[in-house]
Amino acid sequence: MPTRKSIRYADAGVDIDEASRAVDFIKNAVSKTFTRGVLAGIGSFGAMYRLSGYRRPVLISSADGVGTKLKLAFMTGCHDTVGQDLVNHCVNDIAVQGAEPLFFLDYFATGKLDWRVAAAVVSGLAKACEENGCALIGGETAEMPGFYAPGEYDLAGFIVGCAERTRLLTGEQIAAGDVLVGLPSTGLHTNGYSLARKLVFEVAGLTPKSYVPELDCSIGEELLKVHRSYLEPLRRLHKHNLLAGAAHITGGGITDNTPRILPKGLAARIDWGSWPVPPVFEFLKRIGAIPDDDYRRTFNLGIGMILVVPQKKLARAARLLDRLKEPYYLIGEVIRQPRGKGRVIYR
Repeated sequence: MPTRKSIRYADAGVDIDEASRAVDFIKNAVSKTFTRGVLAGIGSFGAMYRLSGYRRPVLISSADGVGTKLKLAFMTGCHDTVGQDLVNHCVNDIAVQGAEPLFFLDYFATGKLDWRVAAAVVSGLAKACEENGCALIGGETAEMPGFYAPGEYDLAGFIVGCAERTRLLTGEQIAAGDVLVGLPSTGLHTNGYSLARKLVFEVAGLTPKSYVPELDCSIGEELLKVHRSYLEPLRRLHKHNLLAGAAHITGGGITDNTPRILPKGLAARIDWGSWPVPPVFEFLKRIGAIPDDDYRRTFNLGIGMILVVPQKKLARAARLLDRLKEPYYLIGEVIRQPRGKGRVIYR
């Protein structure tokens, strides 16, 4: 009987040693994010976190991915910003409900693991976690040969935060006459990239290195701008009871996200032109002659967060934002929903 050749895991495309190198490299960055609540983190089978300091705690969680913005990372070889995008997006999703972020877990999957790429991605995750006071407490690195195109990966994450039950931001207190305050975005954030990539690279025929004069940078640099965190202004405004609600403007734009916090019978009247739309959005619209409806539902158009502030508290909220050096725009108001009209009305 002929002797059979030994086949190892590496012969199937999985390199356990490469995974170990990635883990060894990121341990230091991850450990810097640990807060006092962390009991066991990286290396354990399950991460453990001690919840303390709350009388009637409510856990608030969210899961998300980076989407096709990852394609820009693949094209440019810049892998240290997408992790920041992911964490900040998730932080914003729970901050609008009054939550303080506690811990974050990530999922990184690729066809063939390159420890340098994995380390860059996780370093970005750790950087944003540290900035938001959130522990990067665990995650999963999966190497799946044949499942992803060479050089590509997927990235997703899960965040858990906490708020006192009596301090939840539910939007139930929003009333007609409340003012809509817009906080500026840093670009596309993590939404609209399928359309943006089609317009930029297929229709316009640009490359990531193509310099666009009206943007004063390459299109790759513009599209990789990090999705910002709004935690600090939200935290400070909520602490002083200046918010009736807040909406993170993600997929669906202002049109689809604002109604998610409005009580029944109310609508948002948006004053189009009350804030400067960043050049990148006008650039994309011109390339594709994008209809207004698609334009407003695909991109954030320069507003990454909408705060709902009662009229009588607006002056105090404005002073606080000024102290934080946080730019803001008065972009509309809450109104009673006109019969036969949608929940967001542009004028």
